[in-house]
Amino acid sequence: MTARTPAAAPGLFRRVRSSMSDPEGGWIGLVITPVMALILLGTMLWVWNTADIDQTTRNILEGSKLRGQFQEHLFMAAWSTVFVIGIAVPLGILLTRPRFKRFATPVLTFASSGQAIPAYGLLILFFTWIGTGPWTSIYAFTLYAILPVLRNTIVGLEQVDDAVIEAGRGMGMTKLEALRKIELPLSVPVILAGIRTALVINIGMAALAVFIGGGGLGETINSGLKLRRDVATFMGAGIVAMLALVVDWLAALAERYLRPRGV
Repeated sequence: MTARTPAAAPGLFRRVRSSMSDPEGGWIGLVITPVMALILLGTMLWVWNTADIDQTTRNILEGSKLRGQFQEHLFMAAWSTVFVIGIAVPLGILLTRPRFKRFATPVLTFASSGQAIPAYGLLILFFTWIGTGPWTSIYAFTLYAILPVLRNTIVGLEQVDDAVIEAGRGMGMTKLEALRKIELPLSVPVILAGIRTALVINIGMAALAVFIGGGGLGETINSGLKLRRDVATFMGAGIVAMLALVVDWLAALAERYLRPRGV
């Protein structure tokens, strides 16, 4: 390993940081998403005020029911994302270490198998294995959404310039310090992009939890479909879509502003 002087390191750090510029789409993406959410909200209000809504539809869309379903939906999406981060990020770090790199391909292949299975089929598999309830859904969502975070963690760490790591090592950093102070900070934008994707996937998947007794906003959608109340179905699906758009927008802000400004 060639040692580099401390004076050379800042220039190398700046070079790598410039290669990891703003997320794709930049400010345009931060503007389009809330605009889409506002358009959807306006459409939902227009439907509610102009459609012929009977008592059955009002019962399906009763406020206390929606609040409970909304909380269940967030609970499942949040916990499954926490589990994804807790598994995928440490595993991604491990698979980028020289000793374990040979396992990266088979592990990624196994992780991709979660998305190779249809989402509903994966829920049924976990239902037959564990049983009914929200935690069964959470475990299924974790497997389904682990791939983007694991893949982005590996890609983010591998794209860090070796010269930057060598510079840190030449300044006296241990391997652990180089990982903590150089590799991980420079990989944050890519890792956050994977977490953002997993979070949106889990919000959408949570609408299916109703089929195995997991609750969530899927109950409103399912009730509307069963009772042939199109307004209730549309409103339930609209709330899920609104939640996904808002969370995606907040994650995009985090992706932009939580990225480190230096090493």
